[in-house]
Amino acid sequence: MNGLIMAGQLLLGLSLLVILHELGHFLAARAFGIKVEKFYLFFDAWGFKLFSFKRGDVEYGVGWLPLGGYVKIAGMIDESMDTEQMAQPAQPWEFRSKPAWQRLIVMLGGIIVNVIVGIFIFWMLTFSKGQTYIVNTKLADGISVGAIGRDIGLQSGDKILAINGKKLIRFEDILSSKVIFGDAQLTVLRGDKTLYVTVPDNVLNKISKNEKENFISPRFKMGSIKEVSAPNEKTDSPSFFDKLFRRERVIPEYPAYAAGIKAGDSILSVNGKEIIFFDQFKDEISKNVDKPVAIHALRKGKAVDFKLTVTADGIIGVIPNFNELPTAHVDYSFAEALPVGANMAWSTFADNAKGIGKMVTGKVSARNISSPIGIAKVYGSTFDWVKFWTLTGLISMALAFMNLLPIPGLDGGHVVFLLIEMVQRKPVSEKVLEKAQLVGFVILICLMVFAFGNDILKSFGK
Repeated sequence: MNGLIMAGQLLLGLSLLVILHELGHFLAARAFGIKVEKFYLFFDAWGFKLFSFKRGDVEYGVGWLPLGGYVKIAGMIDESMDTEQMAQPAQPWEFRSKPAWQRLIVMLGGIIVNVIVGIFIFWMLTFSKGQTYIVNTKLADGISVGAIGRDIGLQSGDKILAINGKKLIRFEDILSSKVIFGDAQLTVLRGDKTLYVTVPDNVLNKISKNEKENFISPRFKMGSIKEVSAPNEKTDSPSFFDKLFRRERVIPEYPAYAAGIKAGDSILSVNGKEIIFFDQFKDEISKNVDKPVAIHALRKGKAVDFKLTVTADGIIGVIPNFNELPTAHVDYSFAEALPVGANMAWSTFADNAKGIGKMVTGKVSARNISSPIGIAKVYGSTFDWVKFWTLTGLISMALAFMNLLPIPGLDGGHVVFLLIEMVQRKPVSEKVLEKAQLVGFVILICLMVFAFGNDILKSFGK
């Protein structure tokens, strides 16, 4: 069921964006009197389709290959590679008969719509939900750092005051592209000393292999135990094989439960080392994988001691209560929300550009490229409208950027050839366009195979 929910959200989000993208091309073409022969969601490769109907001169339908969609514009070399039509004399209602500036607008139509959709989504989300953020200046205990944070010179308990000299108000900004893309300078307060830490270029590669919590997170005090994982608890999401063999997935008996630790206990020390913060507890436990540890705790005012062996995963099976984070909420009027939403959309577009630039220069690994498999995982196994629209807005801006890349077969490739035509005042040879389209198709297939391979390998922890 979880997989179906993830796939369903992905399919819904991408279908909406593909339809709107192609609608941008469609409306621009019709506005200039260009004939559109087909409007398809997904590809009807080799003539196979799920269904179709004709209205006027246009065939509308849904193909079987869910790798995007297309509009077939008469007199244009595109995915259909309709060379027979191109061999005929140009007609006044064909794409190739129109001035270059009109054709340029037609090719940019999908990208423009994706940008407008992205801005609109973030605008409406900002207006309806406002923004809630962690107030960095009120994090009395500072930050907790994982291995990645320690590698760049940070320590648990540090307080980050500024990023590139600008005061850090919202803690979430420490996990934004302005930091994780590298080269950012952090102003750090450690005790009574002010330090400067530069984030290296390769930090994104490390973060993508782990979780952001292994970089920097707010520091929590170690509260009493909220929950102890009991053995043989049924999970809410049995796997396909569990269902196939009609068996129940169970949680193994974790050491804490077997040792007698209960909800409400307060852990004071591990192996004699005082525990005040959760990161201290995690560090002590992870140091003793497959080893026995002595835990001193407090239960209803009385001291209790436990001896147990940490699992190979470096856990003992407890979830502590955490102190609430200091947050603030800002509401925006309909008008105020527009520039905020537009800035969020533009930041997403710019982040895609920066990310691709760093991949090209080798500063960021291409292993960060995700396929629909990775995107579906981000949508998650529970349906949340806010999360759904947020991710759909992000993807809309990513599609706008990706389609602008100067790769033959993408809108950006067509734009490049149109710009060349406008400069040299004559069209690029149709033979050149046909060959470029084939080259672009091969490039896109290779990128898709690479992206799917990435996500499949990640699923196996590679």
